[in-house]
Amino acid sequence: MTMIRPLKKGFKQLIAEANAAIETISVHDAMALVGDPTVLFLDVREAQEFAAGAAPAALHAARGFLEFHADPESPMHKPELARADRIVVYCASGGRSTLACKTLVDMGFGKVFNLAGGIAAWKAANGPVTTA
Repeated sequence: MTMIRPLKKGFKQLIAEANAAIETISVHDAMALVGDPTVLFLDVREAQEFAAGAAPAALHAARGFLEFHADPESPMHKPELARADRIVVYCASGGRSTLACKTLVDMGFGKVFNLAGGIAAWKAANGPVTTA
């Protein structure tokens, strides 16, 4: 029988701690930012999720590679991240993007916002979606 080791922190605690350190933006407030050249929508879902539909002009940076995409010293750096005044981060429903926002804040990014409810809430509110 395999014994399960207790964790110091589970995903629920990590998300709660991240939520306390980041800002969240509503879908309706985020929709008003579509097309604003100072705002970057950042999709941290996996590639196949992104290809199935994303916010218009969203940059894809899978959560697993976010630190590499965000760091200018990385060969995987995505310069769009450094140029954005504000970054609206989303995933499917909000968990991964919460952790991604906390990571970006910890790395020194200023105005980072988690999209409440993720792309699911965006679609439910009839937000515009593009496919790859």
